Amino acid sequence: MQRNPTVDPPEYVAWQPDAKLAQAYGDRVRADEERRRRIEGLDEAALLGLYAGLLRFRLHDYTLKRWVRRGVLSKAWLGTGEEAVTIGAVHALKGSASPEPDYVAPMIRNQGALHELGMPLEQLFAGYLGTQGSPNGGRDGHIGDVRRGVLPPISHVGDMVPVVTGAALAFRQRGEPRVALTWIGDGSTKTAAVHEGINLAGVLRVPAIFIIQNNQVALGTRLEQHHAGDFGAWGAMYGIPCATMDGNHVLDVYAAVRAAVDHARAGGGPSLLVAETFRMGGHATHDEAEARTTFDAALFAHWGRLDPIGQYEEYLVAQGVARERLAELEAEVRAAVEAAAERALAEREGGMPEPGYAELEGISAGVRQPGLAGRLESNR
Repeated sequence: MQRNPTVDPPEYVAWQPDAKLAQAYGDRVRADEERRRRIEGLDEAALLGLYAGLLRFRLHDYTLKRWVRRGVLSKAWLGTGEEAVTIGAVHALKGSASPEPDYVAPMIRNQGALHELGMPLEQLFAGYLGTQGSPNGGRDGHIGDVRRGVLPPISHVGDMVPVVTGAALAFRQRGEPRVALTWIGDGSTKTAAVHEGINLAGVLRVPAIFIIQNNQVALGTRLEQHHAGDFGAWGAMYGIPCATMDGNHVLDVYAAVRAAVDHARAGGGPSLLVAETFRMGGHATHDEAEARTTFDAALFAHWGRLDPIGQYEEYLVAQGVARERLAELEAEVRAAVEAAAERALAEREGGMPEPGYAELEGISAGVRQPGLAGRLESNR
C-alpha cells in the first residue's frame, strides 16, 4: 500500500517487510488445523476481497482525517491499525450467508463493516457530514442500514450487546438461520450491559457472536489500569465457547469468526472471541498527541511493524499474487473512495437537512420524524 506521511502514523510511513514477522504470519495460518482448512478454502477472489476491504477501510478513515485537518470536520474516530478485526469478521459472515441478512452492530471504530455489507461509501461520508444523504437524514454520526444487516450503534459503549442478544433470540424463535454479531472494546467490558447481555445469550443459547476488540486502551486509560486477568478465560464464566485471535491478522480473524458463525447456525449457541490489536492513534483525531504520551514509543513501534495491511500484502505475494495486481486493486479502491468523498462533499453544499427533521431512510421507510424542534412544538 502507498504510504503517506500526512495521514499515516510514522510507523506506517517507515514500514518495511520483516522476514521473521512474515514467517510468523504464515505460521499463524497453519497453527490451528480447523482455521487452516477454512483459510485454504478461500480462492483468489476471496483473498483479494479481504485485501480490498482493508484498503477501503483505511482510505475511508484517511479521508476523514484529511477533512479534519482542512476544517471540514471537527473530529473523527478512526480504526487505523484495527481494520482486520472488522474486515475479517464481516467477510466471515458474507462467506456463510443466510437467506436473510445477518445482523452486525458496529462500534464507531468498525466503520468498515458498513461498506463491506453494501452501504455506499458516500453514505458513510454523509453520516459524518450530517447531510441528507446520510442514512438517518443527518441526525448524527451513528448510522446503519437494517436492510443490509447493519444496526445503527448506540453511542453508549457496550449497550449493543443486549440489543444483539435480543436480535439473535428473535432469529432463533422464528427458526431463521441467522446470526447477530457485535464488537466490544476492552473498556466497555467494564459496563453492566456487556455482562448482562452475554450472560443472557449464554443462558438462552442464542446465535450471537461477541468480539472483544482489545486495542489496549479505553479512551485514554491503558489496559493495565482498568483490567486484570485474561479475557480468554471469560467464556467459562458464561458457559460459552471462547477463542483468541490475532487482531492484526485478517485471515486468523476470518477463520475464527467463520467457525463461530457455523457453530451458531448449527444451533450451538453464542461464542466469545478475543482479538488482540492496537489503536495507532488517539481516541479521536483531536487527541493523537495525547496518545503518544499515554504509551511508550516502543509500543507504537512494535504494533507499527504489525500493520495488518502490510503484513497481508506480503502474505499474498508469498502465495503467488503479483504485486502489480495488488497495486491495480489499490488504485481501483482509492479512486472509488475519492469519488465517493467528492460526491458527499458536493451534496453538503445544497443538501443539508431541514432543522428539526430527518429522513430515516432504511430505518423508518423514509417517514419524516420530528426532531427536537418538532417534539417541542407537538408538546405545547
